[in-house]
Amino acid sequence: MQDAVFSSLFGALTTEHRLNFIANNLANANTIGYKQTQLSFKDTMAYYAHDEIREPLMNLRSKPLFPEPKNMVRPRIGVSRTDYTQGSMQFTGDPLDIAISGENAFFRVGTPTGNYLTRSGHFVLSGDGMIMTPEGWPLLGAGGNIIVPPGTRSLAISEDGTVQADGVAIEQIALVSVDNPQNLEKLGRNLYRNRTNVDVAEEDAYALGARVEQGYVEKANVNVVTEMVNMIEVQRQFEAYQKVMQSVDSLDRQANEKIGRRQG
Repeated sequence: MQDAVFSSLFGALTTEHRLNFIANNLANANTIGYKQTQLSFKDTMAYYAHDEIREPLMNLRSKPLFPEPKNMVRPRIGVSRTDYTQGSMQFTGDPLDIAISGENAFFRVGTPTGNYLTRSGHFVLSGDGMIMTPEGWPLLGAGGNIIVPPGTRSLAISEDGTVQADGVAIEQIALVSVDNPQNLEKLGRNLYRNRTNVDVAEEDAYALGARVEQGYVEKANVNVVTEMVNMIEVQRQFEAYQKVMQSVDSLDRQANEKIGRRQG
């Protein structure tokens, strides 16, 4: 009975963890540049020493010395990964909205704790003309912060990231491409950083074919219908594991009562 309890308990904990990821994806379905998180699972086998023993039998009527092998399978989360597939483009008409065309490309922004990568292309203009995120983090260009001269009437951003104020080029938006995006981890606030003790090779994303589109934002790559179906599936799985634990508990109670009567 204990094996059934432990298997259902671990299964319930696994589905609870999966539900947290699904809920986070749904919560960010309208977050600009958000990339959904996906989970993969694997089966873990519980082995015993006698499972590998095949003792010889003298004849067909000989009784085996060891019990038959019983391999128990318990699903576990194998790995969680971020899906970096391109999200759809949404037209806004705002000259400070910039969408990236290219899956492995990122903007670089400066924060008080360091420089990080992001796919969110919604920017604003500070009082001193600096292009920054709504949180106040400057968008970095090839030469540092991007400052729009005061009194600028027209701001244009070309596909190669060149920022032009009234037709005069002032800076190029830094666009970074990483060799393997799975070596990045989410930091929160739509920011990414290198995983601990992992070297991430960075290149010029423009040279690799990435482009930016002014007046557009990249929507989250979350399919709401799919995530809702996944949520219903996980809830049903959790309920099934609960029923297993309740059934096993009921059988244990009945067994204890019967044993108590016989001993009495």
